[in-house]
Amino acid sequence: AQLVESGGGRVQPGGSLSLSCTASGFPFSRYHMSWYRQAPGRERELVAAITSTGGSTYSDSVKGRFTISRDNPKNTVYLQMNSLKPEDTAVYYCKAARMGYVEVWGQGTPVTVSS
Repeated sequence: AQLVESGGGRVQPGGSLSLSCTASGFPFSRYHMSWYRQAPGRERELVAAITSTGGSTYSDSVKGRFTISRDNPKNTVYLQMNSLKPEDTAVYYCKAARMGYVEVWGQGTPVTVSS
């Protein structure tokens, strides 16, 4: 089982980035998918989540700016990030979870928001 994130980089405040996380080795469509982030010196925090049936939730800090989506035939979950702020700077991780099964984490992709 593997998750591979991509799409991170450096962007100016107010800009946008789109992250992708592609799964392999497990039945992606049956798993709830989440995006987490970890800023330097801070604990990892949940950013957004999407259930196996497509329901989504967001942290208050990103609500209205970030959108999580999934494409089950492509085994991929996305995080569209708009109106980025310097405080969004972090390493972003995706996670796959399913009741009764071991969680799967990606290796992370760094996002830097700076002028």
